Amino acid sequence: MGKVIAITNQKGGVGKTTTAINLAASLAASEMRVLLIDNDPQGNATTGLGVQKDPNRLTIYNALIGTEALSAVIQPTQCEGLHIVPSDRSLIAANVELIDFEDRERRLSTKVAEIRDAYDFILIDCPPALDLLTLNSLVAADSVLIPIQCEFFALEGISQLMDTIDRLKKSFAHDLAIQGILLTMYDDRTTLTRQVAGDLREFFGNQVFRSIIPRSVRLAEAPSHGKPILLYDPRSKGAESYIKLAKEILTNEQAARKSATSAR
Repeated sequence: MGKVIAITNQKGGVGKTTTAINLAASLAASEMRVLLIDNDPQGNATTGLGVQKDPNRLTIYNALIGTEALSAVIQPTQCEGLHIVPSDRSLIAANVELIDFEDRERRLSTKVAEIRDAYDFILIDCPPALDLLTLNSLVAADSVLIPIQCEFFALEGISQLMDTIDRLKKSFAHDLAIQGILLTMYDDRTTLTRQVAGDLREFFGNQVFRSIIPRSVRLAEAPSHGKPILLYDPRSKGAESYIKLAKEILTNEQAARKSATSAR
């Protein structure tokens, strides 16, 4: 059964979609079967993987609001082992339309359950807002990965998100784990970056990934070419950093499985 990871931060511009695209590609490069669900109306993960917008194509909207199964919406990508559930601006209406649904917070969870066995990892790219789309993503997920830029308001923002996750766990009796906090757009030349990174590691400890994503022009360029960094510039520091992140996640998952087995 695949591990479902929601990638979220209510603050925009922290490298959320960049992480969704490049972590998905890096896990696929590690011979994992990976599905990326683009649950953001902006559809940047869709175009960032080279899937062109097509008004006649089924998207995540058709699965959430309509009767389509996710399996009917899934598209291949240019990365072997990586598929995507595409999104487009029609998803904007879903926040309003979902209100009238029974179990509106579990629509995505129900759809994901049908295809979990086909993948090792299912990543969900969430919108930069705590709305019904994000709530659906979190309820569908086993864990949450939080990209965060090392800036002045970082601790305040992540504290609010942690409070939201705690409330969600209580309200829905949903054991949502923290997959990890990822430092993105990291520039070790600045004192503020180093200070915020130190504060985050001191406050959250092992929940902060050892892997760090550097500020990189090549990483920023790659989506405009419809490619993950592994295909756009495989020798770049950005590509190396996401490969390290994928390996860290795989190592952590293996350790967690061993621990669960020995505890039985």
